[in-house]
Amino acid sequence: MREVFLAGGCFWGLQKYFDQVSGVISTQVGYANGRTVNPTYEDVCCGNSNFAETVWVRYNENILDLHGILELFFNVIDPTVRNRQGNDTGTQYRTGIYYIDEDDEGIIKNYISRLQQKYTRPIVTEVEKLKNYYMAEPYHQNYLEKHPEGYCHIGKEEFQYAGTYTSLQTAR
Repeated sequence: MREVFLAGGCFWGLQKYFDQVSGVISTQVGYANGRTVNPTYEDVCCGNSNFAETVWVRYNENILDLHGILELFFNVIDPTVRNRQGNDTGTQYRTGIYYIDEDDEGIIKNYISRLQQKYTRPIVTEVEKLKNYYMAEPYHQNYLEKHPEGYCHIGKEEFQYAGTYTSLQTAR
């Protein structure tokens, strides 16, 4: 099992999106790389804690590799926008990739370097070692499964794509 922490705007949609993907073992929403201990949703929303809404993705690398995770992630975010995705604005909605395994840093940075060629504006997605992570409150876990009418910046087509994605067959 491998793991990575992804911040891509509101964590509700990103969790549902990755839950559709073959090879993802589990997901959990929470708060990453902030300044306080045990933040609440209210602490994170006020903007003073510097946490990002994040999805902890655990995956089977024999089915889904890190390149596949990154391809899926960048499919549903605008990496050139700072502190916003969709209608959600604030530092907690910034985009970021937080790794645990030092070997992942080079893979992530190389991927972003190649991806930058597709954009005229700079990619502002953070790439950092995970400093801290706190699980979000239970009502946030699998929120869109419990509340399908809830807001999400990820569209129906992207969710369908995630459900049919096979990473190890993708040419690099």
